[in-house]
Amino acid sequence: MVLNIVINVAVNYIMTKTLISIVGPTAIGKTALSIKLAQCFDTDIVSADSRQFFKEMNIGTAVPSLEELNSATHYFIQHKSITEPYSVGDFERDSIRQIKTIHQENPYAIMVGGSGLYVKAVTNGLDDFPDVDSSIREKLNSELAQNGLKPLQDQLEALDPKSYNTIAIYNPQRLLRALEICLGTGKPYSSFLTNTNKNRDFKTLSIGLDAERSLIYERINQRVDIMVENGLVEEVERLLPYKHLNALNTVGYKELFQYFDGKDTLEFAISEIKKNTRRFAKRQLTWFRKNKDTKWFDYQVDIKDIIYYIEKNA
Repeated sequence: MVLNIVINVAVNYIMTKTLISIVGPTAIGKTALSIKLAQCFDTDIVSADSRQFFKEMNIGTAVPSLEELNSATHYFIQHKSITEPYSVGDFERDSIRQIKTIHQENPYAIMVGGSGLYVKAVTNGLDDFPDVDSSIREKLNSELAQNGLKPLQDQLEALDPKSYNTIAIYNPQRLLRALEICLGTGKPYSSFLTNTNKNRDFKTLSIGLDAERSLIYERINQRVDIMVENGLVEEVERLLPYKHLNALNTVGYKELFQYFDGKDTLEFAISEIKKNTRRFAKRQLTWFRKNKDTKWFDYQVDIKDIIYYIEKNA
């Protein structure tokens, strides 16, 4: 009898390994929620925010404060240098390994972040794409260096409107990857997105935080102002020697590089950061709402409601 109880407990533990994935637009409060849930379930947090991987980028990526980092164990925050290549495939491999380690001690693990492709890599796996001629990427890189992002964005919109409206088109790496597939195969990049999930040894509960669009935009504008007050301009100035690196071709940095190059005023650069961050938030919502299994909550929801949902569905 006792042996049967032990076996049943062991089986239940294995069957209830759960990854709690917290998603939503930037500045909505995902970090605060993840910490509260990690404390509630006495578990650790895996960050799926690709902008927070790099130790040289702090203010502009809204890295959790020291107090927040000390409130729960976090992984994949400032663990790489901007000079080190780190792909979404690398993250998939490393994060799955870390989640497995967490699940050895706890049936729950938390993942939080607004980088949709990185979240998908963990929960569903990455799609397989055909090889294309490397000369296509070389040509695209040359066009990017000469003319910037806009002509390439327009080209993707013409070739693959679906990808244009879903991928992070302000991320050169994502944009060039989609374009090289379109040009190298003659087919839309989106046609290779099979949505065939890889088998995982855990269940994923996807929890989304949302708010009225005007409120999200207001929170974004306030966050950018706080970043500037906390030294964002000075942080970007220190990174000027590395502005050619892909990691720094992101919102909050590229706009200020334009300022330091004498192309824009500081006031205009800050307004562009706000505008581009709002656009990014819109694309995040478009991406995350594709997952019909995500349970959405208002950003001010009582955490007890989320805990109840998790315990009921894990």
